[in-house]
Amino acid sequence: MTFYFQRFEHRSPRPPIPHSPWRERLYQFLATIALVLGAWYLHWRWTASLNYEALWFAVPMVLAETLAFIGLILFTANIWKTRDTPISPPPASIRECVEEGDAPDRPVAVDIFFTTYDEEIDLVRLGIRDALALRYPHAIDLRIHILDDGRRPEMAAMASAEGVGYITRSTNLGFKAGNLRNALEATSGDFVVICDADTRPLPTLLERTLGYFRDPDVAWVQTPQWFYDLPEGTPLPEALRRWLGGVGALLGRGIERIAGPIHVGNDPFVNDPELFYQIIQRRRNWANASFCCGAGSIHRREAVMQAALTAYAETIERQARHDERQIRKLTREGALEESTRAQLRGQAALETEFTPYKFHVSEDIYTSIVLHSDPNRTWKSVFHPWIETKMLSPRDLLSWTIQRYKYAGGTLDILKNDNPLFRRGLSFWQRVMYGATFWSYLAGLWNLVFLAAPIIYLFSGIAPVSAYSVDFYKHILPFLVANEIAMMVGTWGIAGYKAKLWYLSFFPLNLRAIWAVVRGEQIKFKVTPKARQSGSFHRLVLPQIGIVILTLAAFGFAMTAFLLGSETYTAGGLIANGFWAANNIIAMSGIILAAFWQPDDEDITERTEEAAA
Repeated sequence: MTFYFQRFEHRSPRPPIPHSPWRERLYQFLATIALVLGAWYLHWRWTASLNYEALWFAVPMVLAETLAFIGLILFTANIWKTRDTPISPPPASIRECVEEGDAPDRPVAVDIFFTTYDEEIDLVRLGIRDALALRYPHAIDLRIHILDDGRRPEMAAMASAEGVGYITRSTNLGFKAGNLRNALEATSGDFVVICDADTRPLPTLLERTLGYFRDPDVAWVQTPQWFYDLPEGTPLPEALRRWLGGVGALLGRGIERIAGPIHVGNDPFVNDPELFYQIIQRRRNWANASFCCGAGSIHRREAVMQAALTAYAETIERQARHDERQIRKLTREGALEESTRAQLRGQAALETEFTPYKFHVSEDIYTSIVLHSDPNRTWKSVFHPWIETKMLSPRDLLSWTIQRYKYAGGTLDILKNDNPLFRRGLSFWQRVMYGATFWSYLAGLWNLVFLAAPIIYLFSGIAPVSAYSVDFYKHILPFLVANEIAMMVGTWGIAGYKAKLWYLSFFPLNLRAIWAVVRGEQIKFKVTPKARQSGSFHRLVLPQIGIVILTLAAFGFAMTAFLLGSETYTAGGLIANGFWAANNIIAMSGIILAAFWQPDDEDITERTEEAAA
């Protein structure tokens, strides 16, 4: 079978961004200035700038600014410093990976799991063959298994032909987490490597990561995910030529003379996760707070099982206490006898599933929280900054939406039902890091205010501030400029502007996930399609299209009124809200264009599905 991504096989991942101590100190200095200026601005906003004639608008606006500033504080703490864990030589024996004792002197045993449900057989075969080609300088007991929740005879035949294991089960209970649990029960390796169906291990995966486990407290190692199939895009002159002819080509060349080479559509869905892995995850190492992200992670079996036993005991005890409270409420007894309480615990044990991986749509981060908070052991996590696997990116907005909704809904569900911020066993900085993750998924609430604010002002002339005066610009501009410079230095080497814009345009999906969790709706596990879905996805971006139309209409309305001599608007207000409106339109345009994006290649394998599914 021919796949579209075969033309990208020659690509190699770039190495981690080198750590620069002087740039880190410069960032810390600039970030501190930005936060001080931000606090100064917010103090002024709350105490001296509210429009008391429109508190219905002024209070939500300043509250949104405050909540966003809290997010900035958390993000600043997250990326404050880089402390990479040194790479140790790969162990020759399992004795080198455990505490001193009676461990046998034998090669390390590693199970590699490829989880699959309905993906193409030949796609999974590519990952299997790459896993068979893994290098290791010592003897190693390597066991590769296909975990097929699709129960397909064709997949079993492929596993047999490639000489690897095939594990399936009669039901899909627990989805991916249940699939992993079933495989753990059927295997016995010291370490487990988790791969998705499209994961392609690079030859260095084991030789560069197993050395971390020389520290017996290291529970898992997470490696970056690299989407090697991101489109190369079209040069700007060529893209403009298609739309505007020769004039467009000249315009494109002129822009590139100033800004350098620009490609249109090179990452239409902002899938490149480098900012997340190289900045956010990597800079959590010092706090022992880098969390597991599923594919590309290596787990110590002992840690997973011990944490599962701890979580199992906690669940039983929690259920028994709940049942006891219900009985006491009915009987009005002060306390139950110990024999009755023992029976309640026994009943709870019968009703509780033992799950090495939590039956949850976000089982990876859930497992991280359980391990980091284990009261019986100080388990460590390691983020390894070198790319050791490659995989496929979502190539249509429907697939992207399925993936991002799963991330948002699953994370918020953990926040509501098993909030790690109040979980015993986590350190202060681990709580801060997890808090930064959860806070980021609540941003849809205040981003909606930021999108609506310029529309309200431009249509009505009502401002959330007492006046768009010199005093306003004196307070806001230093903060905005200082923050942009600090972020540029803090994320040096990685372009983050598009990611920030998409973070704003993410608001409908974000709000939908928040509403689903508040209502108690179960966030279902849905496999992200590995093949491009055909069809029109404009319905997925109707809210963003609506924001663009309303913003343009509002700006046109306000400018017309101002030019006709209306005293409702001020020049300062139009300037501030004009730039604000332009930023919002640019932010929305990225995801709108992605809904209509089509790949340049025609000879690709695609699966046709209804876009509204």
